[in-house]
Amino acid sequence: MKTVTVLGSTGSVGTQTVALLAADPGQYRIRALVGGRNAALLAEQALLLRAECAVISDPAQHAQLAQALAGSGIETACGDAAVVAAAALDADWTMAAITGAAGLPSTLAAIRRGGIVALANKEALVCAGEVMLSAVRAHGATLLPVDSEHNAIFQAMADGNRAAVEKIVLTASGGPFRTASMDEMARALPEAALRHPVWSMGAKISIDSATLMNKGLELIEAARLFDLTSDEIEVLVHPQSVIHGLVYYRDGSVLAQLGSPDMRVPIAHTLAWPSRTATTAKRLDLAALARLEFAEPDTERFPALRLAREALQAGGGAPTILSAANEVAVEAFLQRRIGFLDIVAVVAMVFDEMGAPPAASLDAVLGLDAAARAAAQLYCLQRPRSAA
Repeated sequence: MKTVTVLGSTGSVGTQTVALLAADPGQYRIRALVGGRNAALLAEQALLLRAECAVISDPAQHAQLAQALAGSGIETACGDAAVVAAAALDADWTMAAITGAAGLPSTLAAIRRGGIVALANKEALVCAGEVMLSAVRAHGATLLPVDSEHNAIFQAMADGNRAAVEKIVLTASGGPFRTASMDEMARALPEAALRHPVWSMGAKISIDSATLMNKGLELIEAARLFDLTSDEIEVLVHPQSVIHGLVYYRDGSVLAQLGSPDMRVPIAHTLAWPSRTATTAKRLDLAALARLEFAEPDTERFPALRLAREALQAGGGAPTILSAANEVAVEAFLQRRIGFLDIVAVVAMVFDEMGAPPAASLDAVLGLDAAARAAAQLYCLQRPRSAA
């Protein structure tokens, strides 16, 4: 029986992970489920999976969680230290799905424990790539990418022949504003930006997909995961989102991973790896699709992708700054304090101001993260470009 911990169980990836675990309960022993603020859902998940413990990061929600689980035998805890302690529990497989910089300490704790870490928190490698990968090497952990694009590349490189790879291609749907004009995007409200044409995701990643910052962050993550340079990674807009990634080999072969746009597929792949497990995801019907489209991304209308590539090339703490400023700007847009085009404008201002200082330890990363957030908050107050 495989022992499992789910960090971020109440989020989008977390709830889909819980559903996969619940579909085959005899195969898994659940060490810990960790949620953010949704005590009711966390308690429901813990009872469903008969988890050994349930941890909620928001201490204000702990009383509700404890009451819901009273008499069940399931232990409860709360707060940042409890989240890290849960991540450090012995487990064969850990889903790291706490989004943003908040997920860094727990992801690092899971890596230091060894075993398999299914990585859905791309910020772990974007913000703290050097720290995380050093810990992977030191503790013999295995990182399995959950993002559909990185999971696709992982599968297409399954023979391990990295030396024969010329380049990889990450695909992007183009988001809800793929064909929108600059004026239309300047007037866009959060409701429109959240309407992703293909994927069902959380609010933050949906906005990142609309700006193409998500693809920029994925570009940085891919460089870390697969030891690639910026020149070895390309991005193609592919509106149908059924080819998730391609690997070009020096003999002229191109291997692509295809599948319906359903996060259960990459989650299930990492859960069963190196084997496979069944899912109820819709099977791909190429005849019904009839046509697959591809286009170069427009980095004039969507400068986030260009900015992320610059951060990767700058190195050091530049990706940390990029990611932190973006989190603040996305939240400001969702709160209608800035306009859609202001998101990347704010990130660019913070990036230009702070540059690429060193980020060789978790403390250094968290310090840069805090400084970038403070700078982004200030720029958001100034509403630099368009009006919300």
